[in-house]
Amino acid sequence: MPRRTATMLASTLMLFALLCAGVFIKVPYSEMSPGPTVNTLGDSRGEPVISIADHKTYPTSGHLNMTTVRVTGADYDMNLLEAVYGWLSDDNIVVPHENLYPGGKTEEQSTQENAEEFSQSQESAKVAALKQLGTPGVTTRVVVSTVVKGSPAEGKLHAGDVIRAVDGSAVNAPEDVAKLVTKRKAGEQVEFTIVPTAEAAEAEKAHREPTGSSKVVLTTAKAEGDGHAIVGIRAGTDHTFPFNIDIKLADVGGPSAGLMFALGIVDKLTPGDLTGGKFVAGTGTIDDTGKVGPIGGIQMKTIGARQAGAEYFLTPAENCGSASEHIPDGLTLVKVSTIDDAAKALEKISKGDKAGLPQCGKP
Repeated sequence: MPRRTATMLASTLMLFALLCAGVFIKVPYSEMSPGPTVNTLGDSRGEPVISIADHKTYPTSGHLNMTTVRVTGADYDMNLLEAVYGWLSDDNIVVPHENLYPGGKTEEQSTQENAEEFSQSQESAKVAALKQLGTPGVTTRVVVSTVVKGSPAEGKLHAGDVIRAVDGSAVNAPEDVAKLVTKRKAGEQVEFTIVPTAEAAEAEKAHREPTGSSKVVLTTAKAEGDGHAIVGIRAGTDHTFPFNIDIKLADVGGPSAGLMFALGIVDKLTPGDLTGGKFVAGTGTIDDTGKVGPIGGIQMKTIGARQAGAEYFLTPAENCGSASEHIPDGLTLVKVSTIDDAAKALEKISKGDKAGLPQCGKP
């Protein structure tokens, strides 16, 4: 066999071997890529994303798009070839698997956590929007968010129960519950004053505070580690609103759409258009006070927004640094720290005042 032919054959066989190795060698990485965007002012799967009943609403135009990131599942085993392709791609990011699923979190656990965060973000978006508008009638209460299977609370407390007091001390915030329970020793009894889920739901439907309460006595268990007393619940907050605001969006999880939901509600409840017909996208968590928080996968979200047609992207201030490293052509990153910042920025956008916007990467 001629030397040249032998060399080409050896090179081909080596390349084939490397490709096979790349396919079969598994690596501890996951991939993030741009996900779909959805206009919070429009419809999704034939239904309005935001529906408001029993209160006057106004026509809207333009876009206030929430953005998403696609990630490989917790159980997906990435091979070396896929990792190399992701590292070389401009539209994907390869990150350590542990970054997305810390502590060996399963697909089921991740989905449940994302669903809970998404639900909470909707509630906070409603509160922040109505506070921004100065709308009265919003009340907040502490509730049971989840009950741990096999814990002292299982079968006695239920998700949605309103927690009025623990051992006679009033509960005003979710963290109060743990503080009061841990005053007991493991094995001692602790008394919860609650409004059961059904009664709380009926009161919320009627836009009023629930009345009445009942007592539930639990025997505390010992937590792993330091052995402090626990009952096996996670406390959270729930709200009563002066009218119905419904947010529907399937197959989305996590808290990062909070800001865009809040702005969508504000736009529907105020005359005129917040965007002036412009295509605005964005991201950011939001709390009940209207503070905007950072999110993950910011570069993937800016890419997805621009691909969908966005010209402006509302960016949490804490994400500005990483977002500015790769700004898609034609997209202006607008820095926001609160819902009020975002509303003021939208006013400038609607008037075409691009120079007056607080942009990421600019003083």
